[in-house]
Amino acid sequence: MTTPRTEHLVLPGVLTAGQAAATVRGILRLQRADGAIPWFRGHHLDPWDHVEAAMALDAAGEHEAAERAYLWLARNQQPDGSWYAAYADGDPCDITDRGRETNFVAYVAVGVWHHYLSTGDDTFLDRMWPVVYAAVEFVLRLQQPGGQIGWRRDDDGTATTDALLTGSSSIHHALRCALAIAEQREEPQPDWELAAGALRHAIRRHPERFLDKDRYSMDWYYPVLGGALTGAEAKARIEEGWDRFVVPGLGVRCVVPNPWVTGGESAELALALWAMGESDRALEILRSIQHLRDAASGLYWTGYVFDDDAVWPQELTTWTAGSVLLAVAALGGHEATCQVFGGERLPWGLDADCCAED
Repeated sequence: MTTPRTEHLVLPGVLTAGQAAATVRGILRLQRADGAIPWFRGHHLDPWDHVEAAMALDAAGEHEAAERAYLWLARNQQPDGSWYAAYADGDPCDITDRGRETNFVAYVAVGVWHHYLSTGDDTFLDRMWPVVYAAVEFVLRLQQPGGQIGWRRDDDGTATTDALLTGSSSIHHALRCALAIAEQREEPQPDWELAAGALRHAIRRHPERFLDKDRYSMDWYYPVLGGALTGAEAKARIEEGWDRFVVPGLGVRCVVPNPWVTGGESAELALALWAMGESDRALEILRSIQHLRDAASGLYWTGYVFDDDAVWPQELTTWTAGSVLLAVAALGGHEATCQVFGGERLPWGLDADCCAED
């Protein structure tokens, strides 16, 4: 096992160099030889969280391990461009949820672009371009006339037309990364540009086109994290929900009014705050969840029920650790992570501000 690069993963009150290295080693220990990164050994792999953990490995300089994770996706992509929603312990032959969730499928574009920016490996980009192309085409077949993306296709082919704001916001980010890949390869994708613009317009202007999940913190901050809301719109949205979701000194609630804070949601909010230029508040959030860190493994518990003073569930998940490392990497100035989540160099597609208001 290599020694992780931790110079940009050191953040006072959050991670020392030794702690950052321990967290990276914790993810590496749970990665299978074939590249799969399950939540933890004996649990399942889903494609979105697999990519999140792989990006954290790239942020730590573990490029070979991250590449193995992406090649696992390449080997196990379905003919329609998708992946199943869950694989037992990352075993591609043991599928536990045969649905295909659109935001899970799209996220490969974010990871592939992050890996390319981390390594400059054109051969990797060439290898993964057909994978990204097929994944995006699968996702866009579920885009609805209003711009939103249906969240799932069942194994029998039935498409769910209902859209989730969190999932569609993540897909918006993925489409911009896919457009960046296409631009790098000089293979323009005008249909993707139109799709990204229509999706952003739906997120910004038409909340009624999405299922009502207002109780979930992800629906609060994901339009910002996914880049659909920026500037004053982003700030207004975060301010509106701050007191509902943020528990001072403990982190971010997953669902209101439940007394449960979670590491993944907290780290993602920190990343969204950083993208807005609010690094001080991002640091505050990351410091507040250090009670979830397990010193023995370097990983993080999924959540904490503060009314009962109880860690719950009893899970140390790779994706929670990955989200923490990515947020710290952004605050630490890791170039690829900053470019991918800051969005400055990501194509917009069709600018939603040019769309006529409905």
